[in-house]
Amino acid sequence: MSGTYLGMPAFPKAAKASTKNEKLRANLTHATHTIRDKRAVAVSELDDWALLRQAGKEIKDNTLARLDHYLLQAEAAVQAAGGTVHWAADAAEANRIVADLVHAKGESEVVKVKSMATQEIGLNEALAAEGITAYETDLAELIVQLGDDLPSHILVPAIHRNRGEIRDIFTEAMGRWGRPAPDGLTDNPADLAEAARLHLREKFLRAKVAVSGANFLVAETGTLVVVESEGNGRMCLTLPETLISVVGIEKVIPTWRDLEVFLQLLPRSSTAERMNPYTSTWTGTTDRDGPQEFHLILLDNGRTATLADKVGRQALRCIRCSACLNVCPVYERAGGHAYGSPYPGPIGAILTPQLRGLQSEVDASLPYASTLCGACYEVCPVAIDIPEVLVHLREQVAEQGEGHRVERAAMKAATWLLDHPAALSAAERAATRTRALHPRRLRLPGPAKAWSDTRDLPALPAEPFRDWWKKNRKDGSR
Repeated sequence: MSGTYLGMPAFPKAAKASTKNEKLRANLTHATHTIRDKRAVAVSELDDWALLRQAGKEIKDNTLARLDHYLLQAEAAVQAAGGTVHWAADAAEANRIVADLVHAKGESEVVKVKSMATQEIGLNEALAAEGITAYETDLAELIVQLGDDLPSHILVPAIHRNRGEIRDIFTEAMGRWGRPAPDGLTDNPADLAEAARLHLREKFLRAKVAVSGANFLVAETGTLVVVESEGNGRMCLTLPETLISVVGIEKVIPTWRDLEVFLQLLPRSSTAERMNPYTSTWTGTTDRDGPQEFHLILLDNGRTATLADKVGRQALRCIRCSACLNVCPVYERAGGHAYGSPYPGPIGAILTPQLRGLQSEVDASLPYASTLCGACYEVCPVAIDIPEVLVHLREQVAEQGEGHRVERAAMKAATWLLDHPAALSAAERAATRTRALHPRRLRLPGPAKAWSDTRDLPALPAEPFRDWWKKNRKDGSR
């Protein structure tokens, strides 16, 4: 992955600061609760939701099992339809391909459809270094860009901002990027949307090159699919002369019939809608209609390595709905920036460490950014068992010897005790006989203090279970 977020502290340090921001917590609480309540209603309308969820899981798993086959099929179909396919092993290669394509057209600016893949590789920054300006056209991404900010949510990148803050950003920054905000701009949502519409319209009309991602890539026809709610994506996908799409290799699905499943799962889980207002599909190029030059960049950037992990690979099922963020108590309190990645929340805590590796302090901390409550798994439309992957990654962190020394020592001691029944029995009896002396809360030193200070010790029974069993099961019955 890109180094876009390099320099940010590990999750515990970042979260310690962000949880003290009362305005941030209020914005997040209001937004996430509103979205998840609407989602629950939308999902409840379908009696076969559980079957759809299972179908989505199986389609993704079967595709990942034959990913090489479907990628080659998609490549052939795109080329047959008049498109050009590029393969990018990492962020640097993908960014170089995009920059070269823009320079080849003699252009110095592009308009962009909202794309997590381009956030992942740091495309905007890479293009800026090449003298190319990338204009975000999604409203939330525009707010982030104008505010010189970072996205904090997969679906709503500016979820950490309220209406007043957005008005101030538009008033102060729009003029530096193009058409200024209207005089006397209010924080009324309709007024803010109109200001954004006027600001972006001139960019849509003059842009010669557009950059997009894709929600899905249908292998049998080479068709790419983008779903969105504002119409900005449709403008980018139809008006410019050249379209460049950066797509993760895991976005491929075999057939149009498979797409029908995901077009039911995604809108209900993301925006709580029965269907997306705009569903755009394109297959190669068409004479005198839409872009006359189409380039597809298939991005690996750690995905092949993730695919090799039998437990962790399920993260590649993700369809970027963000439902897991909206129910996560950790995300709600810490905010998206604390994760140090374009992918925040529960899915980011398992996807980022696999794409980037566990070598950095930030990435090694992410598998611990969870209470393991399981709410994320319950709402995931493709049944990614995020808690299972979190525990799996924690094991890898422990094995590489990075931090958590107290935890490793405790686990070794517990392993020895459980392997020696006589010692375990003696320890249990000693604990119950001295229970009157036990403190209500254990005060641990150092890094463990934060854990012990928020937990009460459980009350011990009057006698160990082994002793109770011997007294009450003298006949040996089971």
